[in-house]
Amino acid sequence: MRRLGVTLGVAALLAAHAAAVPAANVTLTETGSTLLYPLFQRWVVGFAGIAPQITLHTAATGSGAGVEAAIDGAAQIGTSDAYMSDEQAEQNHQILNIPVAISAQTVNYNVPGLNSAALRLDGPTLAGIYFGRILYWDARPIVALNPGLALPHQRIVPIRRADASGDSFIFTQFLDFSTQEWEDRVGYGTSVAWPAVPGERTASGNAAMVQALAATPYALAYVGISFADEIARTGLGTAKLENQSGQFVLPSTETVSAAASMLDARTPPDERLSLVLAPGPRSYPLINYEYVVVSTHQRDTATAAALRRFLLWAISLQGGNAGGYLDAVGFIALPDFIRGMSEHQIGLIGPGNVPSD
Repeated sequence: MRRLGVTLGVAALLAAHAAAVPAANVTLTETGSTLLYPLFQRWVVGFAGIAPQITLHTAATGSGAGVEAAIDGAAQIGTSDAYMSDEQAEQNHQILNIPVAISAQTVNYNVPGLNSAALRLDGPTLAGIYFGRILYWDARPIVALNPGLALPHQRIVPIRRADASGDSFIFTQFLDFSTQEWEDRVGYGTSVAWPAVPGERTASGNAAMVQALAATPYALAYVGISFADEIARTGLGTAKLENQSGQFVLPSTETVSAAASMLDARTPPDERLSLVLAPGPRSYPLINYEYVVVSTHQRDTATAAALRRFLLWAISLQGGNAGGYLDAVGFIALPDFIRGMSEHQIGLIGPGNVPSD
């Protein structure tokens, strides 16, 4: 991978594009990832202070819906925790997958008396639970990972997403990379043919996942890190996960940054890359780029210019990638190299033919 030959700094690009945004009001619509939604809510407020002529509407509909909205032109911005599949990308050459931040996913549980214990879990054990093969919290594989803990003989209630979800993409990719059986039988994606597990529960969106977990003793779920404060408020447990080096780590700025630093230089020009199970002893295994999915063909010059301006602000360290925005949702800023690649992709957005509404 070669660096982009010459990449303008974000500040220079913002200045260049600001002049192209007309005085007339422009409305941009975003829809998609429930993990990104808390950050977009903050971005809406912050961006309004510097570009009041651009109105941004945001909605949490799930990553799958966000990608479809960008493809069919229902929204200028689709958001997703997962990059488009090779098949989707091949069929939609006009659609860009642009990282705007780096996030993580947590594996959470509701085991009375043990929610503060940071139980250890690994990919094969989680796959066994979601296959319906590991049924009880005191099953041998969980006991082996947590010596000395008095685990209860209670049925595990696995909770998974019912909607097409980037969180499911990340979680199932972790299981896929961890076990050959999951790869062969289930695979990964925003929607998969989940194995049927007696007593399982489903929920749509991260907020509903947290609510279902809090309401269900002995349950287990996967949740986007932007809901970490709600996990803490409800007193739920967060698991330590085994990384590629065999170390058990909790998600934190340090462990997410360690994982991101190992993989950023491998990112291809279209920026579709899995960050799951990055190498390194301090790397947290469930991290990902948070994507905006946008078309290079916008309905007019003003819309294209407004979209470029917002996205350049969103990835700027002086704008949406500043700690004041990202720290509140547990995200980290893009590495400089990836920011340069995202700038390049943003520069491809212009007016062109769009699908009719």
